[in-house]
Amino acid sequence: MKILILGMDGYIGWSLALRQLRLGNEVCGVDNFSRRKAVEEMGSWSAVPILPMQKRLEILKKEHGGKVSFHEGDLVDQKFTDDVIKTFKPDTIVHLAEQPSAPYSMIDQNHAVYTQSNNVVGTLNVLYSQKNHVPRAHLIKLGTMGEYGYGNDIDITEGFMEIEFRGKKTVIPYPRMAGSWYHWSKVHDSNNIMFACKLWNLTSTDIMQGIVYGTRIREMEDEPKMTRFDFDEVFGTVINRYCSQAVIGHPLTVYGQGGQTRGFLALEDSIQCITILINNPPDPGEYRVVNQFDEQYRVSELADRVKRIGDKKGLGVEIKRVENPRLEKEEHYYKADHEHLKKLGFKPTRHIDDEINIMLDDLAVFKERIQAKKDSIIKIVRWNDGLKQSMASPAVSYKT
Repeated sequence: MKILILGMDGYIGWSLALRQLRLGNEVCGVDNFSRRKAVEEMGSWSAVPILPMQKRLEILKKEHGGKVSFHEGDLVDQKFTDDVIKTFKPDTIVHLAEQPSAPYSMIDQNHAVYTQSNNVVGTLNVLYSQKNHVPRAHLIKLGTMGEYGYGNDIDITEGFMEIEFRGKKTVIPYPRMAGSWYHWSKVHDSNNIMFACKLWNLTSTDIMQGIVYGTRIREMEDEPKMTRFDFDEVFGTVINRYCSQAVIGHPLTVYGQGGQTRGFLALEDSIQCITILINNPPDPGEYRVVNQFDEQYRVSELADRVKRIGDKKGLGVEIKRVENPRLEKEEHYYKADHEHLKKLGFKPTRHIDDEINIMLDDLAVFKERIQAKKDSIIKIVRWNDGLKQSMASPAVSYKT
């Protein structure tokens, strides 16, 4: 099978490439390295040092020969996107190539506009290229559980729900109530993909993914194969950030009361789920939505778990509640369905406590790297007025 991974240099993209190559598939990667540049813009870097793509490719080609290729470029460049898809002719397109951070999108107007134009225009270009060159390919697009919003008073379905209004019943997309410019860009993507499937009979799986955590998957047996690991406030997800704070003796910063509830998924299981979806495409012409997470946790509960496990390692972990910079409910009802992937065979790999234990051990090796950029852990991007010292422009300019 030929797999095109858009965003191959990223946290999930690199991990997925390793897995698909091990399974014997042919992989073509695309990236413009905007994640590296944006994290540098935030005054940070990956806790785990990652090699330049050329070195990464050399390692992969030694093991897999001509089954791996790569193109540097930007999906907002229509010709570039067309050329890659027309030439490679993938069976599956895995689209991970978007600006992935809610805080980054909330810094100021420039970062909001960059996020929406990069994400929405890039996805539209992919859809048109799919239609024109590989209409029978399966597009797997990484969305987010954040599209639904948090604090709804009803359960969250997987994409669609049945309603009754004035005596009539119908099925509609589950209402989207996103909470950042980034999350709204994902909502716009979902609407565009759903429409493209209807308009052109394309096939797509839209993944509403929970928050991913972890330092490694099974293919990362040595440091040169490790994926990036961000710990700054803007790009570091909550468990990853807590574990990084723990190993350097920084208090775990819980926003507000810590009652915010989210779905979480280990990196290993994110890759397992995407692989399951690659191997089990929906029917031709179908727009399929899956909620991709393992369990739900309150962020304060996660801090308690990291403290308990860290203290057993002698880290003396402290928890500190800080003013919440986000506009969100801190105590709310949250229950989301996630049955589709289970029916396709998804089974969690490890308990969250075991994963946290591995993360703390892995990150202890890179304690000095985290310590060197500790100021990036608290940048304070406030939802109502951006970053305290706002940047004039985002790390990557939008190309027309």
